[in-house]
Parts: sequence; C-alpha cells; structure tokens
Amino acid sequence: MPAKRQNNKGSQSRLIRTQKDLIRQTLETIQKVNKMKFDNSIVQTTFHSPLGEMIIAATDKGLAGVWFAGQRHLPPQLVKPYVWREDPNHPVLRQTIAQLTEYYAGTRTEFDLPLDLGHGTAFQQSVWQALLAIPQGGTLSYGQVSQRIGKPEAVRAVGAAVGRNPVSVIVPCHRVLGSDGSLTGYAGGLHRKTALLKLEGALQENML
Repeated sequence: MPAKRQNNKGSQSRLIRTQKDLIRQTLETIQKVNKMKFDNSIVQTTFHSPLGEMIIAATDKGLAGVWFAGQRHLPPQLVKPYVWREDPNHPVLRQTIAQLTEYYAGTRTEFDLPLDLGHGTAFQQSVWQALLAIPQGGTLSYGQVSQRIGKPEAVRAVGAAVGRNPVSVIVPCHRVLGSDGSLTGYAGGLHRKTALLKLEGALQENML
C-alpha cells in the first residue's frame, strides 16, 4: 500500500508540473501576442460607417489598420495627441473607403485590398491569415482557429490575437465565435459584431 501511495503522489506531482508548464507557456505566448509595433510614418483618415466612425490607416505597403473610434486596443498613436498624419487622398485609404461602403450596402462580399500586417508578431500574423480564410456567411470557433494554425493548445493566445486584430471587418475577427456558437468579446463592441454577422447572414436567431 505505501508503494502504491507513493506512485500516486508521483503521478500527481508530474501532472501538476505539466499543468504549470502549460500555463506558463500560454502566458508567455499571450505576452508575446500583445507586443505590436506600429510605425509613426503611417497615414490615416476617417470613415463614417453605418456602425459609427472608423479610423483607417495605411503604409506604403498597404492597409495597416481599420478601427472603430473608441474601441479597445487602439494603437497609442491614435490617442491624443495624434501621431499619424491625416491623408484622405492616399490611394489605399480611398480604395478601402470605397470597398467598405459597398460592403455595408450589401453589394460586396469580398475585399480586394493590399494588406500590411507586418506590425504584429509572427504568431499574430498567422492568426490573422487564418481569419482571412473565413468566408462571408461562415464562422469558426477560437479552438478551430487554433487548429488551423497548427497550435491546438494555444486557444487563449489565439483569442488574444483575434482581439488585437488591427484591420476590423476586412480581416474578419467578428466571424470567430465561442465554442458553443455564442457571441463572445469584440473590441469594437458586441452590438457591432452582431450587426456585422447579421449583414453577412451568418447570425442564427438562437445566437441573439
């Protein structure tokens, strides 16, 4: 009996160590996910969408950001005093506004814009690329996204990367739901997530 108790204690100790290692690795991944670096040379403009004012930002490489005014996780450059220069005539910004206008009118189901997602970490970019593969009218859970990027154990870190997606609507983080199909957190507000999914015909009545 004593030997059996010792074996049980040894198994429990190994299990606890394994769990602690997983927690530590997850926290380290989330910390890395939160480190985004935006260049001060980015230019911006605003767009008055049906869901409120949006801030659109671009680099020479492409579209770098689309945020709802006042949402969570805004870059510090968009908190007064503003750092990014206003340039409403920038070709990528004008193209983005044109396509967003068509999207909200229900006449566009896919975006065709050059993207510059290089301000995120490698992990974040892998998550955002997975979001781009979700078609309009479709949804995925956070667990399914983590499976698609080959990191099934990183669901929490995936959730953090989804929450810090810098290109709202166009990189469709609003199409990610809870494991039970319920609506979950959205940096721009759940009312906007609901409206976007309704517009795309992806929202079931039992989700409301």
